[in-house]
Amino acid sequence: MDRPLVALVLAGGTGTRLYPASRSDRPKQFLPLGGDRSLLAETVARADFADHVVVSTRPAFADDIADHAPDAEVVVEPAAKDTGPALVYATHRIAASYDDPVVVVLPSDHHVGDGFAGAMTSGARVAADTDSLVAFGVEPTRPETGYGYIEPGADRGDARDLAAFHEKPDAETAARYVDQGYLWNAGMFAWTPEALFSAARDSPLSPLLDALDDGDADAGFAAVEGVSIDYAVMERAADAAVVPADFEWDDLGSWDALERIVDADENGNVALGDDPVFVDAADNVVATDGATVSLVGVSDLAVVAWDDRVLVVPKGEAQKVREVVSRLNRKEMF
Repeated sequence: MDRPLVALVLAGGTGTRLYPASRSDRPKQFLPLGGDRSLLAETVARADFADHVVVSTRPAFADDIADHAPDAEVVVEPAAKDTGPALVYATHRIAASYDDPVVVVLPSDHHVGDGFAGAMTSGARVAADTDSLVAFGVEPTRPETGYGYIEPGADRGDARDLAAFHEKPDAETAARYVDQGYLWNAGMFAWTPEALFSAARDSPLSPLLDALDDGDADAGFAAVEGVSIDYAVMERAADAAVVPADFEWDDLGSWDALERIVDADENGNVALGDDPVFVDAADNVVATDGATVSLVGVSDLAVVAWDDRVLVVPKGEAQKVREVVSRLNRKEMF
Protein backbone atom coordinates (compact mmCIF):
# COMPACT_ATOMS: atom_id res chain seq x y z
CA MET A 1 0.00 0.00 0.00
CA ASP A 2 1.58 3.27 -1.14
CA ARG A 3 -0.48 5.52 1.14
CA PRO A 4 0.56 6.56 4.68
CA LEU A 5 -1.02 4.36 7.31
CA VAL A 6 -1.98 6.24 10.48
CA ALA A 7 -2.87 4.44 13.71
CA LEU A 8 -5.43 6.53 15.60
CA VAL A 9 -5.45 5.53 19.28
CA LEU A 10 -8.52 6.46 21.32
CA ALA A 11 -7.53 7.52 24.83
CA GLY A 12 -10.31 9.80 26.00
CA GLY A 13 -12.45 7.49 28.11
CA THR A 14 -12.38 6.96 31.85
CA GLY A 15 -13.06 3.23 32.19
CA THR A 16 -15.83 3.37 34.76
CA ARG A 17 -16.10 -0.41 35.14
CA LEU A 18 -12.50 -0.55 36.39
CA TYR A 19 -13.29 1.65 39.39
CA PRO A 20 -11.69 2.20 41.88
CA ALA A 21 -8.35 1.87 40.07
CA SER A 22 -9.81 3.98 37.28
CA ARG A 23 -10.99 7.39 38.50
CA SER A 24 -12.02 10.67 36.89
CA ASP A 25 -8.43 11.95 37.07
CA ARG A 26 -6.74 8.59 36.41
CA PRO A 27 -8.41 6.79 33.51
CA LYS A 28 -7.75 3.13 32.88
CA GLN A 29 -5.58 3.75 29.82
CA PHE A 30 -2.92 5.17 32.15
CA LEU A 31 -2.92 2.04 34.34
CA PRO A 32 -0.69 -1.03 33.96
CA LEU A 33 -2.94 -4.07 34.04
CA GLY A 34 -1.19 -7.38 33.63
CA GLY A 35 2.10 -5.79 32.53
CA ASP A 36 4.76 -3.21 33.38
CA ARG A 37 3.55 -0.55 30.95
CA SER A 38 0.25 1.30 30.90
CA LEU A 39 -2.51 0.13 28.58
CA LEU A 40 -1.93 3.21 26.44
CA ALA A 41 1.81 2.58 26.20
CA GLU A 42 1.13 -1.05 25.23
CA THR A 43 -1.31 0.05 22.53
CA VAL A 44 1.09 2.57 21.02
CA ALA A 45 3.90 -0.01 21.06
CA ARG A 46 1.87 -2.54 19.05
CA ALA A 47 0.87 0.15 16.55
CA ASP A 48 4.34 -0.15 15.02
CA PHE A 49 2.72 -1.55 11.86
CA ALA A 50 1.67 2.05 11.07
CA ASP A 51 3.72 4.87 9.59
CA HIS A 52 2.39 7.36 12.14
CA VAL A 53 0.61 7.20 15.49
CA VAL A 54 -1.93 9.78 16.64
CA VAL A 55 -3.50 9.69 20.12
CA SER A 56 -6.93 11.26 20.56
CA THR A 57 -7.90 12.36 24.05
CA ARG A 58 -9.98 14.86 26.00
CA PRO A 59 -8.57 18.12 27.46
CA ALA A 60 -8.34 16.80 31.02
CA PHE A 61 -5.92 14.05 30.00
CA ALA A 62 -3.90 15.85 27.32
CA ASP A 63 -0.91 16.78 29.50
CA ASP A 64 -0.44 13.15 30.61
CA ILE A 65 -0.28 11.53 27.17
CA ALA A 66 3.44 12.27 26.68
CA ASP A 67 4.29 10.15 29.74
CA HIS A 68 2.84 7.10 27.99
CA ALA A 69 3.27 7.91 24.28
CA PRO A 70 6.16 10.40 23.98
CA ASP A 71 6.58 9.99 20.22
CA ALA A 72 2.92 10.15 19.22
CA GLU A 73 1.08 13.16 17.89
CA VAL A 74 -1.74 14.21 20.23
CA VAL A 75 -5.15 15.42 19.09
CA VAL A 76 -7.29 16.97 21.82
CA GLU A 77 -11.03 16.86 21.16
CA PRO A 78 -12.80 20.06 22.32
CA ALA A 79 -15.25 18.10 24.50
CA ALA A 80 -15.86 14.51 25.56
CA LYS A 81 -18.81 13.36 23.44
CA ASP A 82 -18.19 9.65 22.85
CA THR A 83 -16.41 8.03 19.93
CA GLY A 84 -18.49 9.48 17.09
CA PRO A 85 -17.43 13.13 17.39
CA ALA A 86 -13.96 12.14 18.59
CA LEU A 87 -13.21 10.00 15.55
CA VAL A 88 -14.64 12.42 12.99
CA TYR A 89 -12.60 15.23 14.54
CA ALA A 90 -9.37 13.25 14.80
CA THR A 91 -9.72 11.87 11.25
CA HIS A 92 -10.30 15.42 9.99
CA ARG A 93 -7.07 16.50 11.67
CA ILE A 94 -5.20 13.53 10.23
CA ALA A 95 -6.48 14.28 6.72
CA ALA A 96 -5.08 17.81 7.06
CA SER A 97 -1.70 16.57 8.30
CA TYR A 98 -0.93 13.62 6.01
CA ASP A 99 -1.20 13.15 2.28
CA ASP A 100 -4.00 10.74 1.33
CA PRO A 101 -3.83 8.60 4.50
CA VAL A 102 -5.58 5.42 5.57
CA VAL A 103 -6.63 5.40 9.23
CA VAL A 104 -6.78 2.41 11.58
CA VAL A 105 -8.62 3.07 14.84
CA LEU A 106 -7.36 1.37 18.01
CA PRO A 107 -8.93 1.65 21.48
CA SER A 108 -6.30 1.98 24.19
CA ASP A 109 -7.67 -0.67 26.56
CA HIS A 110 -7.37 -3.98 24.74
CA HIS A 111 -5.30 -7.10 25.18
CA VAL A 112 -4.26 -8.69 21.88
CA GLY A 113 -2.16 -11.66 20.77
CA ASP A 114 -0.17 -12.78 17.75
CA GLY A 115 -1.52 -11.86 14.36
CA PHE A 116 -2.72 -8.40 15.35
CA ALA A 117 -0.46 -6.37 13.04
CA GLY A 118 -1.26 -8.55 10.03
CA ALA A 119 -4.99 -8.19 10.58
CA MET A 120 -4.71 -4.41 10.91
CA THR A 121 -2.72 -3.99 7.71
CA SER A 122 -5.10 -6.32 5.89
CA GLY A 123 -8.08 -4.22 7.02
CA ALA A 124 -6.30 -1.03 5.98
CA ARG A 125 -5.77 -2.45 2.48
CA VAL A 126 -9.46 -3.32 2.23
CA ALA A 127 -10.37 0.24 3.25
CA ALA A 128 -7.93 1.73 0.75
CA ASP A 129 -8.92 -0.52 -2.14
CA THR A 130 -12.71 -0.45 -1.71
CA ASP A 131 -13.51 2.87 0.02
CA SER A 132 -15.55 0.84 2.51
CA LEU A 133 -15.77 1.57 6.20
CA VAL A 134 -14.09 -1.45 7.77
CA ALA A 135 -14.79 -2.97 11.17
CA PHE A 136 -12.66 -5.70 12.70
CA GLY A 137 -14.62 -8.66 14.04
CA VAL A 138 -12.95 -11.09 16.42
CA GLU A 139 -13.74 -14.79 16.26
CA PRO A 140 -15.57 -15.54 19.55
CA THR A 141 -14.11 -18.04 21.98
CA ARG A 142 -17.23 -18.14 24.18
CA PRO A 143 -20.74 -16.72 24.38
CA GLU A 144 -20.07 -13.31 25.91
CA THR A 145 -22.77 -10.95 27.15
CA GLY A 146 -20.36 -8.05 27.69
CA TYR A 147 -19.54 -7.51 24.00
CA GLY A 148 -21.48 -6.34 20.99
CA TYR A 149 -21.58 -8.55 17.91
CA ILE A 150 -21.21 -8.10 14.15
CA GLU A 151 -23.26 -10.15 11.73
CA PRO A 152 -21.14 -10.86 8.64
CA GLY A 153 -22.68 -10.99 5.19
CA ALA A 154 -21.45 -12.00 1.74
CA ASP A 155 -17.82 -13.02 1.29
CA ARG A 156 -15.56 -10.40 -0.34
CA GLY A 157 -12.35 -12.40 -0.18
CA ASP A 158 -10.27 -10.53 2.42
CA ALA A 159 -13.45 -9.26 4.08
CA ARG A 160 -17.19 -9.86 4.43
CA ASP A 161 -20.07 -7.51 3.96
CA LEU A 162 -21.12 -6.03 7.29
CA ALA A 163 -24.74 -7.10 7.49
CA ALA A 164 -25.61 -5.71 10.94
CA PHE A 165 -24.40 -4.69 14.36
CA HIS A 166 -26.02 -6.28 17.41
CA GLU A 167 -25.99 -4.82 20.91
CA LYS A 168 -24.72 -6.71 23.96
CA PRO A 169 -27.01 -9.76 24.25
CA ASP A 170 -28.34 -11.89 27.06
CA ALA A 171 -26.72 -15.29 27.60
CA GLU A 172 -29.13 -17.24 25.41
CA THR A 173 -28.82 -14.79 22.54
CA ALA A 174 -25.02 -14.71 22.86
CA ALA A 175 -24.89 -18.49 22.49
CA ARG A 176 -27.06 -18.25 19.37
CA TYR A 177 -24.85 -15.53 17.90
CA VAL A 178 -21.76 -17.71 18.33
CA ASP A 179 -23.51 -20.68 16.73
CA GLN A 180 -24.52 -18.50 13.77
CA GLY A 181 -20.97 -17.33 13.13
CA TYR A 182 -21.31 -13.76 14.38
CA LEU A 183 -18.14 -11.94 15.40
CA TRP A 184 -17.30 -9.86 18.44
CA ASN A 185 -17.35 -6.14 17.73
CA ALA A 186 -13.81 -5.20 18.76
CA GLY A 187 -14.30 -1.44 18.40
CA MET A 188 -11.42 -1.28 15.89
CA PHE A 189 -11.94 0.23 12.44
CA ALA A 190 -10.17 1.20 9.23
CA TRP A 191 -11.19 3.84 6.71
CA THR A 192 -10.04 6.56 4.41
CA PRO A 193 -11.00 10.07 5.49
CA GLU A 194 -13.07 10.45 2.32
CA ALA A 195 -15.11 7.33 3.11
CA LEU A 196 -15.74 8.38 6.71
CA PHE A 197 -16.71 11.93 5.81
CA SER A 198 -19.04 10.76 3.05
CA ALA A 199 -20.88 8.51 5.50
CA ALA A 200 -20.83 11.11 8.30
CA ARG A 201 -22.56 13.69 6.09
CA ASP A 202 -25.63 11.45 6.17
CA SER A 203 -25.57 11.01 9.94
CA PRO A 204 -26.17 12.94 13.17
CA LEU A 205 -22.54 14.09 12.92
CA SER A 206 -23.10 16.14 9.76
CA PRO A 207 -23.17 19.50 11.65
CA LEU A 208 -19.80 18.68 13.19
CA LEU A 209 -18.25 17.92 9.82
CA ASP A 210 -19.62 21.14 8.33
CA ALA A 211 -18.16 23.15 11.21
CA LEU A 212 -14.79 21.40 10.89
CA ASP A 213 -14.69 22.30 7.20
CA ASP A 214 -15.30 25.91 8.30
CA GLY A 215 -12.50 25.73 10.85
CA ASP A 216 -14.71 25.95 13.95
CA ALA A 217 -14.32 22.75 15.94
CA ASP A 218 -15.86 24.21 19.11
CA ALA A 219 -19.06 25.12 17.30
CA GLY A 220 -19.12 21.70 15.69
CA PHE A 221 -18.93 19.87 19.00
CA ALA A 222 -21.57 22.16 20.47
CA ALA A 223 -23.89 21.29 17.57
CA VAL A 224 -23.92 17.51 18.13
CA GLU A 225 -24.84 15.15 20.91
CA GLY A 226 -22.53 12.51 22.35
CA VAL A 227 -22.89 9.37 20.25
CA SER A 228 -20.82 6.29 19.41
CA ILE A 229 -19.29 5.87 15.97
CA ASP A 230 -21.14 2.55 15.67
CA TYR A 231 -24.57 4.12 16.06
CA ALA A 232 -23.89 7.44 14.33
CA VAL A 233 -22.05 6.19 11.25
CA MET A 234 -21.21 2.50 10.98
CA GLU A 235 -24.78 1.19 11.35
CA ARG A 236 -26.02 3.65 8.73
CA ALA A 237 -23.20 3.27 6.21
CA ALA A 238 -24.16 2.15 2.71
CA ASP A 239 -20.81 0.40 2.23
CA ALA A 240 -19.33 -1.28 5.30
CA ALA A 241 -17.20 -4.40 5.58
CA VAL A 242 -15.93 -6.58 8.37
CA VAL A 243 -12.48 -8.15 8.43
CA PRO A 244 -12.49 -11.32 10.56
CA ALA A 245 -9.61 -11.41 13.04
CA ASP A 246 -8.54 -14.62 14.74
CA PHE A 247 -5.88 -13.23 17.11
CA GLU A 248 -6.32 -13.51 20.88
CA TRP A 249 -8.29 -10.48 22.04
CA ASP A 250 -9.89 -9.16 25.18
CA ASP A 251 -11.55 -5.89 26.04
CA LEU A 252 -10.12 -4.98 29.43
CA GLY A 253 -13.33 -3.28 30.39
CA SER A 254 -14.19 -4.93 33.71
CA TRP A 255 -12.41 -6.68 36.56
CA ASP A 256 -13.40 -10.20 35.54
CA ALA A 257 -11.26 -9.78 32.40
CA LEU A 258 -8.11 -10.13 34.52
CA GLU A 259 -8.67 -13.86 34.89
CA ARG A 260 -8.27 -14.21 31.13
CA ILE A 261 -4.90 -12.41 30.92
CA VAL A 262 -3.22 -13.08 34.29
CA ASP A 263 -2.04 -16.54 35.37
CA ALA A 264 -4.14 -18.08 38.13
CA ASP A 265 -2.99 -20.12 41.13
CA GLU A 266 -3.93 -23.78 41.62
CA ASN A 267 -7.37 -22.75 42.93
CA GLY A 268 -8.16 -20.40 40.08
CA ASN A 269 -7.43 -17.20 42.01
CA VAL A 270 -5.89 -14.28 40.12
CA ALA A 271 -3.91 -11.48 41.74
CA LEU A 272 -2.80 -8.12 40.39
CA GLY A 273 -0.50 -6.18 42.72
CA ASP A 274 0.67 -7.32 46.16
CA ASP A 275 0.13 -10.99 46.97
CA PRO A 276 -3.21 -11.54 48.69
CA VAL A 277 -3.95 -14.32 51.17
CA PHE A 278 -6.44 -16.99 50.07
CA VAL A 279 -7.89 -19.47 52.57
CA ASP A 280 -10.44 -21.94 51.22
CA ALA A 281 -11.08 -19.44 48.42
CA ALA A 282 -11.32 -20.20 44.71
CA ASP A 283 -11.81 -18.48 41.35
CA ASN A 284 -11.48 -14.95 42.69
CA VAL A 285 -9.89 -11.85 41.18
CA VAL A 286 -7.97 -9.51 43.50
CA ALA A 287 -6.39 -6.23 42.45
CA THR A 288 -4.57 -3.85 44.79
CA ASP A 289 -2.10 -0.98 44.72
CA GLY A 290 -0.58 -1.84 48.10
CA ALA A 291 -3.13 -3.08 50.61
CA THR A 292 -2.90 -6.70 51.74
CA VAL A 293 -6.19 -8.39 50.89
CA SER A 294 -7.29 -11.67 52.49
CA LEU A 295 -10.16 -13.82 51.24
CA VAL A 296 -11.57 -16.65 53.33
CA GLY A 297 -14.19 -19.16 52.24
CA VAL A 298 -15.45 -17.21 49.21
CA SER A 299 -15.43 -17.79 45.48
CA ASP A 300 -16.17 -16.02 42.21
CA LEU A 301 -15.59 -12.52 43.60
CA ALA A 302 -13.68 -9.53 42.29
CA VAL A 303 -12.10 -7.61 45.19
CA VAL A 304 -10.31 -4.37 44.41
CA ALA A 305 -8.51 -2.14 46.94
CA TRP A 306 -7.10 1.02 45.38
CA ASP A 307 -6.25 4.31 47.07
CA ASP A 308 -8.75 4.61 49.92
CA ARG A 309 -11.51 2.75 48.04
CA VAL A 310 -12.63 -0.88 48.16
CA LEU A 311 -14.89 -2.66 45.68
CA VAL A 312 -16.38 -6.13 46.15
CA VAL A 313 -18.53 -7.59 43.38
CA PRO A 314 -19.41 -11.06 42.10
CA LYS A 315 -17.45 -11.60 38.90
CA GLY A 316 -20.65 -12.28 37.03
CA GLU A 317 -21.92 -8.82 38.01
CA ALA A 318 -18.73 -6.94 37.13
CA GLN A 319 -20.44 -4.95 34.37
CA LYS A 320 -22.63 -3.30 37.03
CA VAL A 321 -19.69 -1.38 38.50
CA ARG A 322 -20.66 1.45 36.16
CA GLU A 323 -23.82 1.85 38.29
CA VAL A 324 -21.62 2.46 41.33
CA VAL A 325 -19.73 5.11 39.40
CA SER A 326 -22.98 6.72 38.30
CA ARG A 327 -23.99 7.16 41.94
CA LEU A 328 -20.54 8.43 42.90
CA ASN A 329 -20.64 10.94 40.05
CA ARG A 330 -23.87 12.38 41.41
CA LYS A 331 -22.03 12.94 44.69
CA GLU A 332 -18.92 14.27 42.88
CA MET A 333 -16.91 11.42 44.42
CA PHE A 334 -15.63 9.67 41.30
